[in-house]
Order: sequence, then structure tokens, then C-alpha cells
Amino acid sequence: MIAVTCMLIKEHPKGLFLCFSLETWERFGFYGVRALLVLFMTKALMFSTQKAGTVYGYYLGFVYLTPLLGGYIADKFWGRNKAIIIGSLIMALGQFMLAGVAFMNPEVVNDKFIWLFYLSLIIIILGGGFVKSNIFTVVGAMYEKNDPRRDSAYTIFYMGINLGAFLAPIVCGFLGERVGWGWGFGTAATFMMIGIIHYMMFCKTQLPESVQHPASRDKHGTKINHEPLTKEEKQKLAVIFIMAFFNIFFWAAMGQAGSSLTLFAEHSTARYISLLAWQVPTSWFQSLNPIFIVALAPLFSSLWVNLAKKQMEPSVIYKFVWGLVLASLSFLLMVLAVMVYEVSGPVSMLWLVAVYLIQTVGELCLAPIGFSLISKLSPVKFASFIMGLWFTSLFVANLASGLFAGKYDSMNHKTFFMVPVVTAGIAAILLLLLAKPIKKWMHGVK
Repeated sequence: MIAVTCMLIKEHPKGLFLCFSLETWERFGFYGVRALLVLFMTKALMFSTQKAGTVYGYYLGFVYLTPLLGGYIADKFWGRNKAIIIGSLIMALGQFMLAGVAFMNPEVVNDKFIWLFYLSLIIIILGGGFVKSNIFTVVGAMYEKNDPRRDSAYTIFYMGINLGAFLAPIVCGFLGERVGWGWGFGTAATFMMIGIIHYMMFCKTQLPESVQHPASRDKHGTKINHEPLTKEEKQKLAVIFIMAFFNIFFWAAMGQAGSSLTLFAEHSTARYISLLAWQVPTSWFQSLNPIFIVALAPLFSSLWVNLAKKQMEPSVIYKFVWGLVLASLSFLLMVLAVMVYEVSGPVSMLWLVAVYLIQTVGELCLAPIGFSLISKLSPVKFASFIMGLWFTSLFVANLASGLFAGKYDSMNHKTFFMVPVVTAGIAAILLLLLAKPIKKWMHGVK
């Protein structure tokens, strides 16, 4: 894996790895909070599972809605680079505030300062909106539209996201569960600050000039008069909306990682390792998906490049289909795990390991490829805004996922996990049937 990664580094501009670094620590901060949030609400603030699931769903949902605002402001007024810097600083502020809440007496928080808990989440959400829609378009700005390295670049960048997502539950999860909730949240905020300081040191020299000013103006500040959208551009935008619809079904399933799958790990999984006389922290299971991505992403990145050279690379549409199929299969495995639990009690940790591995392969077929597709199909004049629209599908998915997770205690668990099996499976079949007209509207974009 290391050899493959080093080889890929030589094939891409330095700016990709600056973005890689920032996103690693930005995601460390975000996933550090996510790993502890449901546990903090249910164990410290004594929220019910349904209430915690609802808050979690709204939190994750709105994290993916605010990129609309962040993308619009970047395209119109600030430029992508400035939006990323400001958004990162706002996120860190919210995370430090959340840590402050966690250091307080939970009874006092519930009695007088619960508003501060919600305010800290809102600030994190707002900051994330400026980062998410713009960091992805910055990556795309370093490549020509049909550069064969583009899918590879987004896969490498996605590895950076998941490197942070892997480390966060281990570090923040351990500190939060074993030392104190505030230490976990505070560590997330601290590494967020480290990431943005490093980014600010090199962003002017390593990133394209186009990301330093808004898309509505040139480098001298002169307003650019863009032509109206052509028929071809409108059809490409239609493809983005269609693919965003199918994106919802995948992430509605994957969003269970921080909620129902965490609760299954907490209550239905044998986490005690007798040989070591040690119990695996519940939050650590959330590191399985990102560590698998870090391990597999270089291989997938190299795979797409090699297949493209041989004219054998599958289209974006078929990559999406595979992602949905694998998401469906992973939850079918969860149904089987529940059946084993009902017969013999807490199940082996290997069940969740297998589920996260299958989901990871599906995610690498779909998630980075989706971001690459947006950068290829979006008109330059509002590329960040369109990326924000793509994140809106994640808003819908995570909101639905969180609200659905709130029913975990009230539903039969076999029925509960069968729902994503069916929804993701049907979505895969429908997308496969629509593949031909969608490909036509892409007008040669691969």
C-alpha cells in the first residue's frame, strides 16, 4: 500500500496533498465529535435513544445542507480558498465550545445551558458548509475536465478524509469514553486548528490562481459576464441531479454507522477480549470503515488509472450501481447478525468487521467518483454551488438516516436492518435501467 501511494504522489500536483492534509485534520475534528456525540447524549446528558437519534440526524443532515450557502458565497464573493479558511476556523470554534459544555456538570447543562450544547453544534454546521463545498472543487480545479488522473485524485483525497476519520474515533473516542467527554471533544478541536494553520502556510503557493478569487470575477477583481447555459450544460446538470437522487439511498444506509450500528456494537456485540482482559471501546468500531478506506484507496486509485489506460474503466454509472449493491449486501449481513444474536446472545466482533469492509468497497466505488463527476459536469461559474447541491443529497440522506435510527429500539431489529437492504437494492436496479439515457446526457464525460 505504501509503495502504491508513493507512486501515485509523483503523478499529481502538490496542491492535492495540501488539500489532503487539511481534510485529514478537518475530518479528524468532525469525526471525533461524531464518534462521541450519540454516546455523550445518551450517557452524560441522559437523552433517550430516540431523542439522541433525532439530534444526531439533524446535526449530520444540516452539515450537508450548509455547503449550499458556502458554495454560493465562495462563487459570488470570497473565492474558494478564503471560504475554506474561514469555515475551518468557525468549525474549530464550535468544537471548542462543545468541549466546554462537556467539561460542565451534565445536570447543570440540562438545567441551564442546554442551549449552549445546541449552539456549538450549529456553529460546527455553519463552518462545515464553507469547507465541504469548496475543498472538493479546489481539488477538481487542478485538473482538466477529462484528465484520466481526476478519479484517481479524488480517491487519494478521499483517503485523506478517512485517515482523519480512522484516527478520530480511536483518539477522541478513547479520551471521551475513558478520560472525560470534554477531553475527547477538545482534542478534535485542537487537531482541527493544526490542520488549518498548515493549510494557511502553503495555500497561496500550491493552489491554482483560480481558487483565490470568486468565480464571478477574474484575478484583477473585474466582473466576468458568463454566457447563459447551453442545452448540453443543462443536460449535464440534469445528470448531477439524477445521480444525487441515487446518492441519497447509499448514504441513508451508510449513515447508520454512528447510530444503529454503534448501538448494536454497544449492546449486541461481544467486545471483551479475555486474553487481554480488555473491552474494546464502542466508538472504535467507527474506525473500521476509514481504516479500510485508507488501506484500499491507493489500490482503487491505481486501478482506475490502469483501467483507463486500457480503455476498460467502467463508467461512473456502473460504479454507482456497485456501490448501492454492496451497501444492500452489507445490511443483509446485519440481518443475519441479528438472527445469531437472538439465538445465542452477543455476537462476534467479526460480524461488524465484515459489514464495514463490504460497505467500504461500495463507498470507494461511489463516493470519490461522485465528487469527481460533479467537478467534470459543473459549469465553472458556479462549481462550488453545484458541489453544495450535491451535498444537499447527503443532507437528505443523513436526516433520513438519523430519524430512522431513532426507531432502533422500537422496531424488530431484523426488520430494521432489512429496510436499507431493500431501499439500496431497488435503487441499484433502477439506476441500472436508466444507465443508457444518463450516459447520453453526459456528452462524452467519463
